[in-house]
Amino acid sequence: MAQLVPEAKDKLAKFKNQVSTEMGVPFTDYNGDLTSKQCGSVGGEMVKRMVEQYEKGI
Repeated sequence: MAQLVPEAKDKLAKFKNQVSTEMGVPFTDYNGDLTSKQCGSVGGEMVKRMVEQYEKGI
């Protein structure tokens, strides 16, 4: 699958790590030992923050 914005991959990874660290979810290169709830909570928080930033016009 082609990436629309290749630079976004690294920034999203940093964002995911920032959010997971703040939430106390230990993300690594392998996340098979995490629950769906843990992974989903990080993804949900990421979307929440991105929507907030969009609404603020950042």
